[in-house]
Amino acid sequence: MSADPIVIVGGGHAAAALCAALAEARQGGRVTLVSAEYELPYQRPPLSKGFLKKADETIAPHKAAAWYAEQGIQTHLGEPVVSIDREARRVLLRSGTRLAYQHLVLATGTRARTLDALPPGLSNVHVLRDAEHARSLRIRLSEMVAAGRRLTVLGGGFIGLELAASARQLGLDVTVLEVAPRLLGRSVSAPLAEHVLAHHRSMGTEVQIGVRIDGFELQEGRLLSMQVNGNRMAVDEMVLGIGAVPEARLAADCGLVVENGIVVDACMRTSDPAILAIGDCAAFPTAGGVRLRLESVQNANDQARTAAATLLGREEPYLALPWFWSEQGPMRLQMAGLLPQSAQTVRRAGANDHSFTLFHLHEGRLLCAESVNAPLDHMMSRKVIEAGGLVSAASLADPSIPLKSLLV
Repeated sequence: MSADPIVIVGGGHAAAALCAALAEARQGGRVTLVSAEYELPYQRPPLSKGFLKKADETIAPHKAAAWYAEQGIQTHLGEPVVSIDREARRVLLRSGTRLAYQHLVLATGTRARTLDALPPGLSNVHVLRDAEHARSLRIRLSEMVAAGRRLTVLGGGFIGLELAASARQLGLDVTVLEVAPRLLGRSVSAPLAEHVLAHHRSMGTEVQIGVRIDGFELQEGRLLSMQVNGNRMAVDEMVLGIGAVPEARLAADCGLVVENGIVVDACMRTSDPAILAIGDCAAFPTAGGVRLRLESVQNANDQARTAAATLLGREEPYLALPWFWSEQGPMRLQMAGLLPQSAQTVRRAGANDHSFTLFHLHEGRLLCAESVNAPLDHMMSRKVIEAGGLVSAASLADPSIPLKSLLV
């Protein structure tokens, strides 16, 4: 082990990207990766989509075990960190192993949000955050198809809707329940939410929004039913898709500043300069002075590059344009930028009736674009926003005007 060791805690995209960036800088020999999961870091987006629908699809690691060995990166899998000693600069693993660090990087991600009213361990209530969850759920969905049972998805966010679409494509009857007045309330614009709702209903999914859930009926370790809008709804199997909570317990326990995630500066340093945080667990500052926490592959990858620069002694603040994507059956959503609170919205038709982009402008500047089945418009929208976004609404709305021409 190097005299200047870097310990990375986590097994997601951020951890994998940081390992790759440090290896590229020929610093792999300084790195130890510690993950509570028994898998090397793997691709997570397929877990709610293709992996659930294909019985023979395997978990796809970012890098093979041989790569980590070749780069000199040590790995501790199935070994959660139980505490951080900031004064001694050591982490304690569940096995009792202690690892010294010069720099520690917390890439701990998120954990699934659960309901206090439901005890843990119910045999027919599931969450989907990792490979273990996905393997178990894939088996259960297959059994449900054979038995003709219904899947209930509680929550109309990205994970819940992706999973609902996958289950419908498997042939399952699916009900989505959302307590908010619309789907994806914190993620997309109201017009896009309406389109998403219509899409899922066209797939044959029953979607109820603005529901009231009053109670649950349990028996012998199972959820039998729940009260929805005052009526009893039987439950065969249910997935909780009600969001995620930043995994910040280690940070809080050792005294780091935590506020809806682990608070970091623009270079990914926490309140202890020897400790960085990246990815879904990190709450970072924006140019507008607002602190954000984003859950996306892009955010994880870009913050890993910023953290690598910091670890190598360079100041390269995180300034990347946020972008996201989601596949829900045959519909692909792609979003660039952050939706402003007040905006002028312009719709641009796409190549067919199921393709379009919504542009959101504020004071003549494009700040956000939401594309449905329009990947080229998404890519060009990102370039327009990154270039400053000063464009006319009429040009954006006219599909005969190439978006590329707006960069000139």
